[in-house]
Amino acid sequence: MAVNVKSTPVRTSATHRSRRSRSRSAERIRSFTLFGAPGLLVYACFVLAPIAISFGYSLTDHNPFNPPTEFVGLRNYRMLFTDEEFLTSLRVTTILTVIVVVVPNVAGLGIAVLLDRRGWFYNAMRTVFFTPMVLSSVVVSIVWTRMLDDEGLVNQALRAIGVDRPPGWLSDPGLALYSIASILSWQMLGFCVVVYLAGLQGVPRELTEAAEIDGAGPIRRFRSVTWPLLAPALTINTVVLLISAFKIFDHIQVITHGGPGTGTTATIAYNVLQTGLVANRQGYASAMAIVMLLIIAVAAAVTLRVLNRREVNL
Repeated sequence: MAVNVKSTPVRTSATHRSRRSRSRSAERIRSFTLFGAPGLLVYACFVLAPIAISFGYSLTDHNPFNPPTEFVGLRNYRMLFTDEEFLTSLRVTTILTVIVVVVPNVAGLGIAVLLDRRGWFYNAMRTVFFTPMVLSSVVVSIVWTRMLDDEGLVNQALRAIGVDRPPGWLSDPGLALYSIASILSWQMLGFCVVVYLAGLQGVPRELTEAAEIDGAGPIRRFRSVTWPLLAPALTINTVVLLISAFKIFDHIQVITHGGPGTGTTATIAYNVLQTGLVANRQGYASAMAIVMLLIIAVAAAVTLRVLNRREVNL
């Protein structure tokens, strides 16, 4: 009888803990249903579902104007790696991405250092540099197409200073890709400037002042104090630029239509739209899009891992 009396409170306490645990679990489920489920549903409908549908199409020879659709398995993917047009677009996209990742990062850091001061002039200059970011890509493309035309403002200025034969910025196959890379770098420059400025304003002044007292010059202070603390800003800029450049389409469509010549500036995204909507080979275009998605995902994940490791080491 004594044993039963002693064990009853223990069992009652365990029962209360179990009930509280179930109550908390139910509360978490209700909270997720109320706040998390709508966002997850939107994500599933507008991101996961289109990817799944595209992958399904990539395993077929789907063409809406040439039914019936047949299952072809991985044939589309095998064709991609022997398709000279796709391999050329992969090379073009890689070159464009490397330029767009490097140039705005380097130039944006330099400009941010120069603008990291107080005053109305510096505030106005920040607005000037960020303005291209808020403009439509189509508007930017049209403006630069007019400026870089053979008779455009840039070539007129070159003739005015004595250049007899200005280059064909958009008509020369050797220059067109680099001209587009320059336009995209110019548009993305403001984003890098703003991110680096935010990072610079987060650098503790005590550290730079201590380094100055220790006799470190401006370059040494920047290299040893400021630059390590800008690691998060570098990570953000690099990943955003990488993703933005690799999926570029609108600038190519408006400025060069993939030319001059055959595929000189045609990116993977441009070829996806051309293959799917113009040639109506939607199964093959879907395979191309899935490969592009995988390349972007892997490249972004590797870049993020490497740069995050650098942040931790610092």
